[in-house]
Amino acid sequence: MKSILITGASSGIGAATAAKFIEDGWLVGLLARRSDKLKALTEGHENAIPLVADVTDADAMQAAFNGFAQQTGRLDVLFNNAGMFGPSGPIDEIPVDAFDEVMNINIRGMFIAARFAFAQMRGQSPQGGRIINNGSLSAHNPRPGSVCYTTSKHAITGLTRTLSLDGRAYDIACGQIDIGNARTELVDDLNKRAQAANPDQPLMPMMNVDDAARSVLHMAQMPASANVQFMTVMATKMPYIGRG
Repeated sequence: MKSILITGASSGIGAATAAKFIEDGWLVGLLARRSDKLKALTEGHENAIPLVADVTDADAMQAAFNGFAQQTGRLDVLFNNAGMFGPSGPIDEIPVDAFDEVMNINIRGMFIAARFAFAQMRGQSPQGGRIINNGSLSAHNPRPGSVCYTTSKHAITGLTRTLSLDGRAYDIACGQIDIGNARTELVDDLNKRAQAANPDQPLMPMMNVDDAARSVLHMAQMPASANVQFMTVMATKMPYIGRG
């Protein structure tokens, strides 16, 4: 039975992806800060393991990764998912503390998770595994007023490319999924912000979050000899391609 650890697993894309892997029979480690949410998601599933940790707390993350590997024997896949959007607006309206918070979670947190996953995959026998970073369409084309989030997601593309290169010697593959408007709490909040600014603003095109989860499963199921380097999955009518 293959194993996957998912960060930010208590809600949104993380929770939907965890449910998909649990259903598919994987050993699934659900990592997040909210123990009550994790308990609800894992209850009744023998192949689901709750892991309570803050992704920015290196000591707690080390303990979570060690505990998961002890229970499963190895780590086959990390879905490096935990993140936040942060405040919207032009850069001169964004508090520096708010910028720091987004960078801390979206970059430092993902670095910490990738670091411990890489070490586990490098040291286990047989060696190797797969890291899937959750990027964003903002890693390529930003939406207005998203300076914090967009900056962080461009950094994740750099992390993905570097891990792909450095992982070759250890049979560690790394890919990135860029998801556009899967219906989650985050996208619902963006819709609320847009309509608060303009009540006549139509809702953004959205897709079912399960479609994003199935895409992560597809990436994780690839054989060791193949890798989805970058995947874009998005609501069909998003204004992403061309003028839209």
